[in-house]
Amino acid sequence: MAQHFSRCCIAGGGPAGIVLGYLLARAGIETLVLEKHKDFLRDFRGDTVHPSTLDVIDELGLLDEFLKLPHQEVRQLQGRIGDSRITIADFSRVPTRCKFIALMPQWHFLNFLAERATRFPTFRLMMETEVQDLVESDGRIVGVKAHSAQGPLEIRSGLVVGADGRHSVVRARAGLTVEDLGAPIDVLWMSLSRKPTDPDQTGGYFNFGRVFVTLDRGDYWQCAFVIRKGEFEELKAPGIAFLRSRIAGIAPLLSDRLEELRSWDDVKLLTVRVDRLRQWARPGLLCIGDAAHAMSPIGGVGINLAVQDAVAAANLLAEPLATGVPELSDLDKVQQRRMFPTRFIQRLQVAIQDRIINRVLESNESLTPPWPVRLFNEWPWLRRIPARVLGVGVRPEHVRTGDRVH
Repeated sequence: MAQHFSRCCIAGGGPAGIVLGYLLARAGIETLVLEKHKDFLRDFRGDTVHPSTLDVIDELGLLDEFLKLPHQEVRQLQGRIGDSRITIADFSRVPTRCKFIALMPQWHFLNFLAERATRFPTFRLMMETEVQDLVESDGRIVGVKAHSAQGPLEIRSGLVVGADGRHSVVRARAGLTVEDLGAPIDVLWMSLSRKPTDPDQTGGYFNFGRVFVTLDRGDYWQCAFVIRKGEFEELKAPGIAFLRSRIAGIAPLLSDRLEELRSWDDVKLLTVRVDRLRQWARPGLLCIGDAAHAMSPIGGVGINLAVQDAVAAANLLAEPLATGVPELSDLDKVQQRRMFPTRFIQRLQVAIQDRIINRVLESNESLTPPWPVRLFNEWPWLRRIPARVLGVGVRPEHVRTGDRVH
């Protein structure tokens, strides 16, 4: 079995893992990121890059280059409730450099940061390398066992970071306790072509017991059809035409292109989970991002929370890693820093799931906006509140680590 050593070994090459790897390598810490896939090119991953994440990229001096990548800029979020169109969030006043959410395929985001990270001699990325177990010695995690395209390998490390998503092998092997907060919904993802005459509307349709979300991706709509948890097989039974009819009923604008959904192969199921670890760390190990807290797709905040975790972890751990092996007390500071924003957003997501989305799904009647929602149109300044919560968050992180490589 091949053996390697790295000061920090990160399992998972998603937003949390790549951003943390970049920041630590930039600070002069020898860092190895392990990603089980051969590339980042996968559909229907989170594609929303929020203003606070764009600020992080700006603080790294990469924003101008980053915004040259293909993306769409969402400056308002809108929803159609019954026959009424409501503007829910306006990002024009958020206290960030970019007053918009950037919709960008996640593979562009990851490729961009990974390519720039490889310019640091302290950064390594191993693709097609899947972590399968942890290495423990005297009660401390000291490395991982993985399988690569070249065969099995063992990596010894002063710190192992689990950033391997909501189905994290690292957190499972570490025996960390997961609190399930509940999610009564699942989501069907699909793509439909976008015509030049289509309105510029990134938002959702709420009516007739259904919720349908459209994200403007330039020449196509990335669409999410929200269903009750466990409803997927029932929905599939009558055939794909049944799904088409349900979408046409709530979003008639798209009726003329629903034949693009030729079969259920054109639809991907996202099983929604909202959970978090009671304890994010053990001696020698830390979990961040979805491995520490799986988020609902509501608000598209998963990437933002993962990136904020990575920035906080780098800020707090770069010095302990540079001088030795971080103590458990060092690792616990990351959870202490990030637990409040995690709980706040998850509670908000659960409330929206239970009090709004689930109620819509339980009613087959035509909806009218409740009066609190109508206030967003009558008093436009209210739109700043959800824009601030979604676009910036309750505890935005800023890069405190320096560039010790160049």
